[in-house]
Amino acid sequence: MSRPSLLQVLVEPMARRRAWQYARRQFGLHARTSYSQCGEDLILRFVFDALGIARPSYLDIGANDPVRLSNSYLFYRQGSSGVCVEPDPELYHRLGRKRPRDRVLNVGVGRSGGMLDFYIMSQPVLNTFSRAEADRLVALGHRIDSILSVRVVSVEEVLDQCGRTPDIVNIDVEGMDAEIVSAIDFARHRPIVCCVETLTYSETGEGRKIEAIFDLMAENGYFAYADTHINTLFVDESRWRARIN
Repeated sequence: MSRPSLLQVLVEPMARRRAWQYARRQFGLHARTSYSQCGEDLILRFVFDALGIARPSYLDIGANDPVRLSNSYLFYRQGSSGVCVEPDPELYHRLGRKRPRDRVLNVGVGRSGGMLDFYIMSQPVLNTFSRAEADRLVALGHRIDSILSVRVVSVEEVLDQCGRTPDIVNIDVEGMDAEIVSAIDFARHRPIVCCVETLTYSETGEGRKIEAIFDLMAENGYFAYADTHINTLFVDESRWRARIN
């Protein structure tokens, strides 16, 4: 196979770029970058566009990596800011460096305050405060790399520290999602959207749906706007209906 000439190297990328620009003009083609696992951030973007909110604030509980598989980074890129909660010290520092506009808390979140063991797993996205979940992950072939004693604060305390109730509450805490949702006082703190991991982890993606979370959200006036199998986006029904009035 012959090597491309210098002219081809210089001209072909420009030709492809012009072709793409032409297609956009002619057919309205466009693309949006997602940083989420299953496009949750783009669904959130659609919801807030429909509500006329350009820069929604957020509370990201179990933020993990500042960019990869993040449901809040798209909004940070678009000028929003919020609070990220991450108990893993290494990921906490990474968040602080990458997202200086955000307030980053190096704590855990639970129903109440105290000190809990935090299990650092061989895959950081699986880190958990739940011993039962850590043991289940080990049985699936993962390992516990270390165990840290970490301060845990109540979800209500974290919400109070946000100043005003964030527009988005994202919860991804491996085994404790339902516990945190059940501890939110929705009469005091009423986010527009809660994005919650509602599927237990499995190697094949065929985990169990956590029905208790759906029941809790419905009882508090939220409906399941979208489900990506792993995460469910619950929208405040009264706020959603008010958009057309």
